[in-house]
Amino acid sequence: MIVSMIITVVVLKQAPHIPLMIGTALAAIVAYAHGFTWEEIEEMMYKGIKLALPAILIIILVGLVIGAWIGGGIVATMIYYGLKLITPSMFLLTICLICGIVSLAIGSSWSTMATVGVAGMGIGISMDIPAGMIAGAVISGSYFGDKMSPLSDTTNLAAGLTGTDLFDHIKHMFYTTIPGLLIALTAYFFIGRQFKSGHMDTGKIDAINQGMQDHFTISPWLLLIPVIVIVLVAMKVPAVPALVVGIVLGFGSQLLIQGDSLQVAASTLQEGYVLKSDNKLINELFNKGGLESMFFTISMTIVAMTFGGILEYSGMLSAIISQILKVAKGTAGLIAATVVSCFATNATCSEQYISIVVPSRMYIKAYIDQNLHPKNLSRALEDGGTLTSVFIPWNTCGVFILATLNVGVMEYAPYAILNYVIPFISILYGITGFKIVKMTKEERAYYEQKSLAA
Repeated sequence: MIVSMIITVVVLKQAPHIPLMIGTALAAIVAYAHGFTWEEIEEMMYKGIKLALPAILIIILVGLVIGAWIGGGIVATMIYYGLKLITPSMFLLTICLICGIVSLAIGSSWSTMATVGVAGMGIGISMDIPAGMIAGAVISGSYFGDKMSPLSDTTNLAAGLTGTDLFDHIKHMFYTTIPGLLIALTAYFFIGRQFKSGHMDTGKIDAINQGMQDHFTISPWLLLIPVIVIVLVAMKVPAVPALVVGIVLGFGSQLLIQGDSLQVAASTLQEGYVLKSDNKLINELFNKGGLESMFFTISMTIVAMTFGGILEYSGMLSAIISQILKVAKGTAGLIAATVVSCFATNATCSEQYISIVVPSRMYIKAYIDQNLHPKNLSRALEDGGTLTSVFIPWNTCGVFILATLNVGVMEYAPYAILNYVIPFISILYGITGFKIVKMTKEERAYYEQKSLAA
């Protein structure tokens, strides 16, 4: 599968679905050769898909939220006020924060880099700031938002595949992600001071803001909608009803504040928002969302889990993990092994999603056996998988960044500070035991029963 993945993704520049299907077929052949019947192999695939169903449900709702919040002008409002914060002396720090805010709002690091990130590259270069520094700040901010957003597909995958509540997963990531962000912002503050005399070309910012004002009603009152969703999360409202409230409020804003028709608002939920503007960046930023935008991720998750199901229930993953755990002893070794395995999967399979899917099934039983709450695993998956994908030139993320920001991995890697600091923080917590959560007897019984049921 790794060979077919490299050929398909890196050489042919195609989606990873077919290599995953090839991997599934080969895994089925190996399982059949070791005495499993075809009916048993089919059941393994079904079990794998069943494990992903909670994540798929959330991903569907996420597509609706993105469409509703774009159509309702909520995302435009957040970007508009964020861009107002840019000043020459604090450019690197500010562009990192803005990318973080936008990525939190839309749940996508790629969309953020392709829009606000591209604009930031132009502005920063006009101030004589090296492209690698700008790209590093853009990447750090974009992946912070992607990692912490309840709208992010990778965040939902990590939570769903480990059986962790989405918002418990996000809260648990605060302990590694916020220190990582503070370290990155501090570094950008000191690095950026040398460019404080630079001249900032505000033309691109003005063009973006004007384009948003031409197509949306911008109002600070719209910021109440994400605040309401955050308050619901703080009140421990489950993910599904909290997201549904966000969808309803965004849908209502599109009708009542933006003045769109019921037909347009309904189409936005299904097909995504459609905006036709002379500004290419505006089009790329807002032409997205909707249920149909999630089909790529959903289909790949299903295919990946057929592969993961055979590996897990045939005992292949157990064979691999037993060898790893001979070296990786205790909590520290297990968390370090998870982070390293995620990075290795990014390097060998060239796809960020697979760096979450496969290790999640490799290590879940080991975490339960060591009485570690699965949210420790979901956090380690994101710390090691989501963030490190940008450092692999042939990974889809590294390829996308090169094509979008026109900066190579070796140039931006030293400045993508958040992305390489957080994995080390995660391993450090495993060594010290800080913010490593153990399970109660009731929780362990629940997860053991759930694992057996799956």
